[in-house]
Amino acid sequence: MNLFNKNDKTDPIMRAVKAVNSVAEGEKSLSPEDLERQRNAQDLLAKLIIPPIGMTQTEFNIGDMNAAVCKPDFAHYENRIILYCHGGGYTCGSLKYAGILGQRLSYYCGLKTMFFEYRLAPEHPYPAAIQDAVRAWDYLMLKGYGAKDIIVAGDSAGGNMALSLCLFLREQERMLPGGLVLMSPWTDMTAESESYKTYEEVDPILTGNYVRSVREAYCGKETDYRDVHFSPLFADFKGFPPTYIQVGQSEILLDDSLKLCEKMREGGASVKLDVYESGWHVFQQLPLPRSNDAVKDICEWLKTLI
Repeated sequence: MNLFNKNDKTDPIMRAVKAVNSVAEGEKSLSPEDLERQRNAQDLLAKLIIPPIGMTQTEFNIGDMNAAVCKPDFAHYENRIILYCHGGGYTCGSLKYAGILGQRLSYYCGLKTMFFEYRLAPEHPYPAAIQDAVRAWDYLMLKGYGAKDIIVAGDSAGGNMALSLCLFLREQERMLPGGLVLMSPWTDMTAESESYKTYEEVDPILTGNYVRSVREAYCGKETDYRDVHFSPLFADFKGFPPTYIQVGQSEILLDDSLKLCEKMREGGASVKLDVYESGWHVFQQLPLPRSNDAVKDICEWLKTLI
């Protein structure tokens, strides 16, 4: 585990991110009007972030689900692919939004990346999103990829989805992917970890109230949030693939990553964990030196698997 020093809470970029996020998405309530604003804000972010030069993206449909594959125009690994699951609390996120990290992963890692527009809560609560992840996985199987040829990546709720997909595959006695890449994964829907209290005031993206509201939208109020189908942290990780976890030091989901690393190692999985002093929730999205460095760290780790 590579644990960096405690983050400087006065980081000017982190303060700017918090200010912009507050203006763009307000209190992040799940009223129809606020939800529409949040979804539009994510699409706007996708328009503002210029994609890497030298990429080809092809959009298509898997049944009625929108999906895309992007690949570098330069030499890259043809027989391996990243299946990327976007974040957004299971309530937000489109193909445009998914493309931000999907394209960056593809460009820096020299791999094709597939991402998809899964159904969102509250219109489509659990298990709709996981069913769509399975559809994306099955599509790659039909395209001729072996399970070990696929790296499943996800950020935030997408990290939850990546873990849930693996749990589903194991329940079905199917082969698991060749590796997992998790960026600030949401692993524990109980929202009871100490980091919720420690970093509530400094996290520039998430609040405890927001996390609790989106979990109810996704899996309902009368729910056992310790159920592994919602909180994979409480699962048994025997047989899980090599996993790389990245998380920011000053985010309320910090413990979700720290505890996941410990639990996966107890189950025998090979896990690398990096806690970034100057990072925040899914900071890898933005075109900043610290973000580029983190994505390059992912690429260096992936080289150990390919």
